[in-house]
Amino acid sequence: MENCYLIVGLGNPGADYVSTRHNIGFMAVERLGERWGGRWTFERKFKARLARMEVKERQTLVCEPQTYMNLSGIAVQAITEYYKVALGRLLVVVDDADLPLGEIRMRASGSSGGHHGLESIEQHLATRNYPRLRLGIGRQASQSREITGHVLGRFGAVEFEVVKTVIERAVDQMECWLTTGIQRAMSEFNGTVKPPVEKES
Repeated sequence: MENCYLIVGLGNPGADYVSTRHNIGFMAVERLGERWGGRWTFERKFKARLARMEVKERQTLVCEPQTYMNLSGIAVQAITEYYKVALGRLLVVVDDADLPLGEIRMRASGSSGGHHGLESIEQHLATRNYPRLRLGIGRQASQSREITGHVLGRFGAVEFEVVKTVIERAVDQMECWLTTGIQRAMSEFNGTVKPPVEKES
C-alpha cells in the first residue's frame, strides 16, 4: 500500500478492558472500521489488529496494537516502517484524562502528557512530530495524581451516551483529516461535543 495513511487507536487488549475509559481509542477506530466496512485481522508480525480500507479514496490502515498500552510503540514502529508511512500520514487516537469528558483535540504534534502509550510511540519513532487525536475522559478532583482506577474503569450509563456522540464526531474528524488535512480537521472539529438532547416523552 503505497502512500497509505495509518490511524492507530490505543487501548489494552482482552475482555477485561472492553469499554473502559483507557480504551476509547480502540472504540473510535472500531467505529471508523464499521462505517467503512473494514475487516479486522490479527497480524502477528506487527503484534496488532489491522483493518485495510479505502476511506474517501484514501488507502487507509487502521490499527489496534495488541501489546498493552505501555508497549504501543512496538506495533506502530513495525507498521510505519513496513508500509513506509510518512509521519504526517500517521494519526494516533488516544484517551486523555486531562481533558473533560466530551472534549476532543487534534494536534499536529506534542508531548505525551504522561500518557504511557504516547510515551512508547515517541520512544520507538524517536520523535513526537506526528498527529494525535485526544479524546477527553476527565478525572475526578480527588484523582489529580493517582488515576489508574479511573482510566481502567468503565463509563457509566450517562457518560456512555456522551461517549457515543464523541466517537461519531471523532470519526468525522478522522475522515476530514484524511481528505482535507489537519488544519481543516482541527478548526472544524476540535472542542467540546454537546451531549445528546433528551427527547420529551
